[in-house]
Amino acid sequence: MAYRRELPDWKSEYLDPELETMSVEQIKALQVERLKATVAHCMNNPVYKERLEKAGVTPESITSIDDIRRIPFTTKQDLRENYPFGLASVPLRECVRLHSSSGTTGNPTVILHTQKDLDEWANQVARNLWMVGLRPDDVFQNSSGYGMFTGGLGFQYGAERLGMLTVPAAAGNSLRQIKFMKDFGTTAVHAVPSYVTRLYEVMQEQGVDPRKDTKLKVLAIGAEPHSEEQRKRIEKMLGVKAYNSFGMSEMCGPGVGFECKEQNGLHFWEDYYIVEIVNPETLEPVPDGEIGELILTSINREAMPLLRYRTRDLTRVLGRGCPCGRNHVRLDRMKGRSDDMMVLRGVNIFPIQIEKILMQFKELANNYLITLTTDENNDNMTVEVELEELFTDDYQRLMQLQKDVKRALKDEILLTPIVKLVPKGSLPVSEGKAVRVIDKRTVYN
Repeated sequence: MAYRRELPDWKSEYLDPELETMSVEQIKALQVERLKATVAHCMNNPVYKERLEKAGVTPESITSIDDIRRIPFTTKQDLRENYPFGLASVPLRECVRLHSSSGTTGNPTVILHTQKDLDEWANQVARNLWMVGLRPDDVFQNSSGYGMFTGGLGFQYGAERLGMLTVPAAAGNSLRQIKFMKDFGTTAVHAVPSYVTRLYEVMQEQGVDPRKDTKLKVLAIGAEPHSEEQRKRIEKMLGVKAYNSFGMSEMCGPGVGFECKEQNGLHFWEDYYIVEIVNPETLEPVPDGEIGELILTSINREAMPLLRYRTRDLTRVLGRGCPCGRNHVRLDRMKGRSDDMMVLRGVNIFPIQIEKILMQFKELANNYLITLTTDENNDNMTVEVELEELFTDDYQRLMQLQKDVKRALKDEILLTPIVKLVPKGSLPVSEGKAVRVIDKRTVYN
């Protein structure tokens, strides 16, 4: 008989009340128990066994969460060097699926799953969707890529586990996406933020009013960094609530962290993961509230649990406890990646800083492009951003807007970029993750 989950009363705010509302003390006790079991399980893998023994780490030596700092870090390079199955902790015959990154530079990173891993993943995603108010009578349209990318199948099985009618629309073909929304009564959509704005542009072109012509109420957005200003724009455009989602294939995929209805940070599920924030240079812990690199340890996986995985994502702890009743740690939205940081004339800059400023100007559209060049031995930044409407009859207004945008960007990034205001629709549009930065410099910092 096919798996079918027993769902709580639809009025309940929690899909897994016992796990979602644990006290901090209960969470830490469960984490210690699961970390000990995960370390024991990782001993089945030769690479981890050698590392743990060298560090003097055994399951018995773990008595508190702080003991995790004795465990060596795992990196993306470790996955590539042990490609494809060298970090598996179970025989290949026990695995039923794999996912991988695109592998555009070197070997892709491959992650294996047992059937239990897939079931837990589906439960985890279903927990997130229930948390933001979705129920079995909703219609969930997944406008994400399927296949090796985890976003498609991760949300697909989570939505099915919750009991919703699911529409595996996949990425792209905006006209079809809109038709499905109207014809099927779609109430919830999962998509990357940049594609949501593209969908809205097509709706405008087709004379579709999302507030009147669709039943949309919830968006799950993630897979690319986006600012709070971008989220607010999306909510205003479509008349929905947009909830930030975080996931990565190394931890299974989407569902690792998700916002609740309070939208006051991503709840990271600590019955599945141990969260650390460290200084990316010293690798020492940083105080709560300080930005650092996110380190994750999976403690509820069979095929390929990863110990202290360096995600390269930059964020900070916002706190614990929440009006929603969940005590799982809350993290800020991802500021960017430590390896995505631009260094220009000695200044560290993240693309999301620029987006935050651009989205504050109602005259500007959502699409922008940052280009870095070297001119006469000097590094320069050009920010091209589309106008919401053309000011063909008001040159003075256009020049003033350009001046205001340049000044606001300088105040934020401490450098004066070249700002170009371009007609709407003139910059490249991607149906996947948006390309925001092109680095053409001949001299790198």
